[in-house]
Amino acid sequence: MSHYSPAIAIQMILFYNTLNERYRRRYAPVEAVKLGHGGIAFISELLGCVPKTISRGIAEMESEEQPNSTCQRKKGADENP
Repeated sequence: MSHYSPAIAIQMILFYNTLNERYRRRYAPVEAVKLGHGGIAFISELLGCVPKTISRGIAEMESEEQPNSTCQRKKGADENP
């Protein structure tokens, strides 16, 4: 089962490998859900992650109303002096 061209698959793998654990757990489920039936197994094999991790990520996505975000910048940091 091939859902992506080889070039896209390579880009997905390279991108996935730059992510920390939390963001991997968020990225893989998004891709799996887009594929529908069989998506978890396919993405798990493609990205080399455990299907349980993807299932956990899907559950987290479904339970959150908004992603938890913390400010990366101090208030007013992007304002011109």
